[in-house]
Amino acid sequence: MLNPVTTAFETQLRAILPETAFKADPTPYLTEPRGRWTGQGFVVAPASTQKVAAVVRACADAKIGIVPYGGGTGLVGGQLQYDGPPPVILSLERMNQIRDIYPSENVLVCDAGVILANVQKAAEDVDRLFPLSLASEGSARIGGLLATNAGGVNVLRYGNARAQCLGLEVVRPDGTIWHGLTRLHKDNTGYDLRNLMIGAEGTLGIITGAALKLSPRPVGIGAAMMAVPSPDAALALLALARTQLGDGISAFEIIHRQSFEFLAEVGPEIKSPFAEIPEWCVLIDVGLAAGLAPNEALEALFVAAFDADLVTDGAVAQSHAQRTAFWHIRESIPEANRRIGSISSHDISVPLSAIPTFITRGAEALAALGAFRINCFGHLGDGNLHYNVFPMPGLTRADYEAARPQVKRVVHDLVHQMAGSVSAEHGIGRLKVDDLAKYGDPAKLEMLRAIKKALDPDGIMNPGAVVRL
Repeated sequence: MLNPVTTAFETQLRAILPETAFKADPTPYLTEPRGRWTGQGFVVAPASTQKVAAVVRACADAKIGIVPYGGGTGLVGGQLQYDGPPPVILSLERMNQIRDIYPSENVLVCDAGVILANVQKAAEDVDRLFPLSLASEGSARIGGLLATNAGGVNVLRYGNARAQCLGLEVVRPDGTIWHGLTRLHKDNTGYDLRNLMIGAEGTLGIITGAALKLSPRPVGIGAAMMAVPSPDAALALLALARTQLGDGISAFEIIHRQSFEFLAEVGPEIKSPFAEIPEWCVLIDVGLAAGLAPNEALEALFVAAFDADLVTDGAVAQSHAQRTAFWHIRESIPEANRRIGSISSHDISVPLSAIPTFITRGAEALAALGAFRINCFGHLGDGNLHYNVFPMPGLTRADYEAARPQVKRVVHDLVHQMAGSVSAEHGIGRLKVDDLAKYGDPAKLEMLRAIKKALDPDGIMNPGAVVRL
C-alpha cells in the first residue's frame, strides 16, 4: 500500500505526464517470473527520453526511489522492490521505436523499450542479424537486457549484450541526459561510460536508447544433437568442433537426462531425437559461410567424434523444421523446470576445464544434505551452467523450504572455491546482494560502492539492488 507521501508525489507527476503514462493496475509490475517476491510502488510509463528525464528530476528533488522496468523477465528481483519506501516503477514499454537502421554500418539504433524479438525482426528485414537470443526474447526489452548484460545461447560466438552495443543514451540520477548514442567502433576519449552502465541494473542511470551492432546473416545454418558419455567428453567434443568448424559454432549447449525426464513428466511436449535418452547430450548450432554445407560439416564432426569415443549417438538436422525441433527441446527446459518448481536455482559459471569436476562435486555435496533431483544444463561453450535443484517425486519445493538456504550455500561455496561466479548472466538484482558481499573481492566491492556514491549520491536509482551503501 502506498504511503501518503508517495500518493502525493503521484499527484505531482500527473502535472508532468499525460494520463496515458499511468497504469491503473500495477499488479503485473509487482510480481516476478518465479513468484517468490511481491513488489510495491506505482507505475509510470513515459514515452520519450525527455519525459523520463522529467520524472527522474522530480524523484531526485523529492528523494524518492526509482525502479526501472523493462520486460519484467529478470530472475533476481532487480525489477521490483519489496521493502523500504514505495518507489516509482518507471516502465520503458512506451519507448518502443526503432529509431534508425544503417545496414552498411551494421548498426541499429532503438529505444530502450523495444522488445528483443522486434529488434531481431528489424535486423532480418535488412538482411542482417542481431544475435542476442534467449528464451524470453518475446517479452524482454533492450534496456533491461543491456542493464543486466544478458547472455543467452549465442555468447560463444557473438558475446554478451555488452559486446553487441556501441553506444547508449542514459538519463542520469539528477535527470540530466548523457548523449552517448554513438555509432563509433573506436572512441578512446576517457572512461568507458557505456560499459559502466551496461550491467549496472539501473543503479547508476536509466538506459533510454541504444546503438546496437548487427552482424551478417550466416548463409549455412544447421544444428545437431549428439549423445556424449560424460561432461568430460562434451568438453573434448567442443574442442574438436572448434578445430573443425572454427568460428562457425554459434551455440554449444549441454543437457542432462533430467531435462528430458522433466519434459516427459510435466511438458511441454517434445520429440526426442534419441531412441534411448542419454545421460548427457549436447546441442550444437552452426552458421557457416557461403559454400559450406552445415549438414556435411556436422556429419563429419560426428564421425570424427565417434571415432574418438566422444559421442555414442546423434542426429543432424536435415531441414529448418528439424533444427527448430532441436531448439524447441532446449527452450522448453525452463518451462518444465518452472512446472516442477525448484528448491533453489543457480546461474553459475566456472572455468571450462573445471565443469566436470564441479558437476561431480556438486552432486556429492548435495547428496550429503539429502535426496534431491538436479537438472544441470546450459551454455557449455562459455562455461555458464543452469544448475537447478528440485524436490524428489511426490514432494514440492514447499517441503524443502528449510533446506533452501543450505542448498544455495553448498552450490555457491563450491562455485567460489573453483574460481567461478555465482551470477553468470542474470545479474545481482536484490536476490544476490548478500552473495556479492560474501564472495566478491573486497577491493571490487569498495570500487562498486564508490561508483554508486559518486553517480547516485542520494541512492534513488533502483535502491537495494546490486550493492548496499
